Amino acid sequence: MSDIAIRVENIAKKYQIAKSQERYQTFRDVLTTTVTAPFRRIGSVLRGEAATINQEEFWALRDISFKVHQGETIGIIGHNGAGKSTLLKVLSRITEPTSGFAEIHGRVGALLEVGTGFHLELTGRENIYMNGAILGMSRADMNRKFDDIVAFAGVEQFVETAVKHYSSGMSLRLGFAVAAYLEPDILIVDEVLAVGDMEFQRRCLGKLSEVSSSGRTVIFVSHNMTAISSLTERVLVLKQGKVVMSAPTKDAISEYLKSSSSNSGKIIWEAGERPGDEDIEIVACILNNGMPTDIESHNPLTISIHYIVKQPVRGLRIGFEITTNDGVLLFRAYADDNEREILPVAPGEYVSTCVVPPNLLNEGLHFISLRANIHAVKHIVVLNNLLSFQIVNTEGVNASYGRVRPGVISPQLNWETQPLALMAPH
Repeated sequence: MSDIAIRVENIAKKYQIAKSQERYQTFRDVLTTTVTAPFRRIGSVLRGEAATINQEEFWALRDISFKVHQGETIGIIGHNGAGKSTLLKVLSRITEPTSGFAEIHGRVGALLEVGTGFHLELTGRENIYMNGAILGMSRADMNRKFDDIVAFAGVEQFVETAVKHYSSGMSLRLGFAVAAYLEPDILIVDEVLAVGDMEFQRRCLGKLSEVSSSGRTVIFVSHNMTAISSLTERVLVLKQGKVVMSAPTKDAISEYLKSSSSNSGKIIWEAGERPGDEDIEIVACILNNGMPTDIESHNPLTISIHYIVKQPVRGLRIGFEITTNDGVLLFRAYADDNEREILPVAPGEYVSTCVVPPNLLNEGLHFISLRANIHAVKHIVVLNNLLSFQIVNTEGVNASYGRVRPGVISPQLNWETQPLALMAPH
């Protein structure tokens, strides 16, 4: 008997995208067009003219082939628009491929987006039992698992309420609990976990680890390289709808991070291309004044973020993350970390600069991600692995021994050693 859980052969998915080439229309133009449209359509039919829409083809997936063995946990990573979510929808039988096919051996549980698989008019209880029935579970099995599902989701108070009245967080928690606790043979989870709070994410990752260790097959999509590293054995890297790499997790993450960052020491955006929104926009991110990015461990690391505040905002947070070559998050820092109250920021241009002290980071390749948000309101900019730099140990920790010290950081700490007076013999 074959141990293949999923076999994908030459899957491709094409979408038709309507293109508009019309000039800007005034309100008067819109009214005129709306009023005359029915008459123009009738005229076209009488003249035997077919209605045409200017469209172009977009291939979300192209010639994707791979196999997943039973009990294997694989990750899928790639930039936004690489085709990750489309591939999961094909595997979950939500979307039909344009060509190719996927063989799925076993029951599939999927958490792709908030509300997937729920009937909004049914209660939480009814949706749980409906999903169990779809997976072929008996009523007795559902009764046995029901309390665990509700407790994990934290919806005890609302289980008899129609799902349409749930918040997105409640729907997310219930969706994950249903997908994980109903014991599908194959569990497919998308980046949707990122919208949960930290405690929920921690519990979900723990549950995913439990599911994978139980011998079930897991496919996990995430931008969180730490989660990918801890959960998966192998990773597929997608780029522009194609699998560009299939490798052990550590190797795949390393190559992906290298290819997705700049080692020039700076990134400057032109006007009109700057990331941001109506509140702020990012102008530049500069590492060590844009100098070469091989940094000796005994030298400090300077990170400057140049941005424009367009209107008064309160609780603006500008910061960065540093991760290792394996995707392990070392730390996150914000420009307001030393403030003891949430302050308003006036419109204007700003540069926030942070100095990472010397002899802190260990040797090897590191990545800088940029973040901007308004506290407890919204995320504005999340740019992962924007810049890369190499830490080279010359005069730092263990330099005289000529080897790398284990650990993700290598701080040079202050020690003091004093001789103790010898005890007199008895």
